[in-house]
Amino acid sequence: MIFYPNCKINIGLDVLRRRADGYHDIGTLMMPVAGLHDILEIVPSAESHFAQSGIDAGAPQQNLCVRAYDLMRERFGIPAAAIHLHKIIPPAAGLGGGSSDAAFTIRGLDKIFSLGLPVEEMERLAAGLGSDVPVFIRNTPQLATGRGEVLTPFDPQLAGKKIVIIAPPVRVSTAEAYAGVAAREPAVTLSERLAAGIGAWRERGVENAFEPSIFARYPLLAQIKGRLYAAGALYASMSGSGAAVYGIFDGGADVANVCGVGEAEVFTCEF
Repeated sequence: MIFYPNCKINIGLDVLRRRADGYHDIGTLMMPVAGLHDILEIVPSAESHFAQSGIDAGAPQQNLCVRAYDLMRERFGIPAAAIHLHKIIPPAAGLGGGSSDAAFTIRGLDKIFSLGLPVEEMERLAAGLGSDVPVFIRNTPQLATGRGEVLTPFDPQLAGKKIVIIAPPVRVSTAEAYAGVAAREPAVTLSERLAAGIGAWRERGVENAFEPSIFARYPLLAQIKGRLYAAGALYASMSGSGAAVYGIFDGGADVANVCGVGEAEVFTCEF
């Protein structure tokens, strides 16, 4: 059976405070983007096997698909399965590709082996694999709080809009991003700022808290954001901890000539 784990973008990202467990409390809108996805094949097999192709996503034994399968086998005693992952979503770009792969593995194994797991249980399993993983279980826009695992449905009213995602050849680790961020609680909650609508997001301070330090270290990312606004984006931002930067455009906008810099990859999709 073949699945298509899609990416996500973060619309606004507040880093509120450091927690006693070493994580940070955050506030962000995680928005799935169906048009940019990996390809995941899972089939029952005589013995378990994992293979990957496409862009380099690191050592296979560390892949989140493998960890998701091992978790499901441990919890539910599922049979062996052969998993093949073809990577298209750029890694370490703030697009949640690995998290999506893990969530779709959980969903896929549930379907293939007829486990009938409730969505809430799959979300709990996903949370054990990473903070961004649960959002891909329902795969709908969600306000994420806590360390990212507390999800509340939120519709940002983007139907019909276009998105251009530019992923430069820069990799930013989550640890690097958090090392440079200044945690603070804004006077107006993210949900209130988002409720003003996309036309007001920029002036209302719907921002990614990682941008100041990451842009200072990688000026190319700031240049890309500026190009997106110059091309007519209604809103532009870095996604997650970077390094991908996206712009959201009106549905009728001509985005064919929106480009990145140098070797950056450009993906154009619709919501």
